[in-house]
Amino acid sequence: MSFGDIRVAERADWLIERVATAGTLVLRKLGETRAGEKAIHRFLSSHHVSVDRIVETLAARTAAQCVGRRILAIQDTSEINFSGRDKKRRGFGPGGDGKTPGFFIHPVIALDVESEAVLGLVDAEIWTRSAGRVPARRKRAIEDKESIRWLYGCQAAAGVLSEAASVTMVADRESDIYPLFTRKPEGLDLIVRAAQDRCLSDGRMLFAALAETKVLKTSLVKVAPRGPGDKGRGATVELRAGSVSLARPQSLKRSEACDAIEMTLIQAREIDAPAGKTPLLWHLLTTHSVASAADAEQIVQLYRLRWRIEQVFRALKSDGLALDDSQVIDADRMFNLAAIGLAGAIRTIQLVDARDGSPRPMSDVIDPAFRPALGHLSKTLEGKTARQQNPHPPDSLAFVAWIAARLGGWNCYGKPPGPKTMRDGWDRLAAMLEGYLLATQSIKPGIP
Repeated sequence: MSFGDIRVAERADWLIERVATAGTLVLRKLGETRAGEKAIHRFLSSHHVSVDRIVETLAARTAAQCVGRRILAIQDTSEINFSGRDKKRRGFGPGGDGKTPGFFIHPVIALDVESEAVLGLVDAEIWTRSAGRVPARRKRAIEDKESIRWLYGCQAAAGVLSEAASVTMVADRESDIYPLFTRKPEGLDLIVRAAQDRCLSDGRMLFAALAETKVLKTSLVKVAPRGPGDKGRGATVELRAGSVSLARPQSLKRSEACDAIEMTLIQAREIDAPAGKTPLLWHLLTTHSVASAADAEQIVQLYRLRWRIEQVFRALKSDGLALDDSQVIDADRMFNLAAIGLAGAIRTIQLVDARDGSPRPMSDVIDPAFRPALGHLSKTLEGKTARQQNPHPPDSLAFVAWIAARLGGWNCYGKPPGPKTMRDGWDRLAAMLEGYLLATQSIKPGIP
């Protein structure tokens, strides 16, 4: 990372790898010793370290991975709430409930359309709310609202991913704001799940616009389980699509937005839902043109990939790295830790994908300079039987994951390696590669 101090950069890279392999953001666990914990505190407090520097550096690495690829840029917001853990916290405003101290994280992540792999972080906004009353929402310009983050996310994606073959921004219902459609950067497409039954230029309402449109296709789709005891189910879904002209909301002045914007509306509606089940219903607004059932299905499939950012949030919070359990009390240091945590959560997902046989290249996660060392290491870990050979292409991420699994104690037989085995293996592998780097480049490690 380019923090202006090579020791800080080395410590940042080490910390991200440590987060992913240790599976935690609790500093006493990350540092392992009191000295190690203090070193991490010094890093988070360094004047060389900030959320912007961390995010900009990670975004540059993501951009390099996205060159020439079809990319989905997915953005969403998550809250970190310190309910029951708010003592001594400093610099935090109210969370979503308006009372409990907390803060918000709004990342943009890049996915490869072909492989559905998470490639990296594109942008992130991290903030806490001011205490006290604020002016009414309708009296504030978009620039003075938290919702401006959706526009900033689009602008960041268009800039960072400018060398990708194509970029499509995907976002959920919270992003359904008219200025997002009218201020879309050139070269970036949108897929947004509609939340508001908007007025159209011809006087109709958005959600009824496709009522008389013919069904493009009827498909049976699998609905994921939605809670304890739910085993999931199949759903029969009708797909419709058509062009719509969204009218400017009355709350916006003509000086703020154009009178109308042309979009494509896709409706996915479940028919004959079982008794007691809420029928599936999606209204997707997109800037992509849709000329066939296959085009509409592609848009729906791209929107369904939005679940990968939910994976990032789960990996970041109590189900994974436990950012909300961190004992960091100052907001600035917590924000820096959250940015590092985003990188660690993404790396965790990449490692899980690799364990499951991801076809992604090694270079997406590991520096190609380590390829000779990894090839030699793989040979030393292989056995005499076919099942004890590394079955993956040498340049693949799965090749590296096999090495990590072996280092973690997996014997190549029985079940696939579990999370603890993989974490232990990646931890050992990271230490071995660090030793290789020190031996070949004579880099002296330092703790700022």
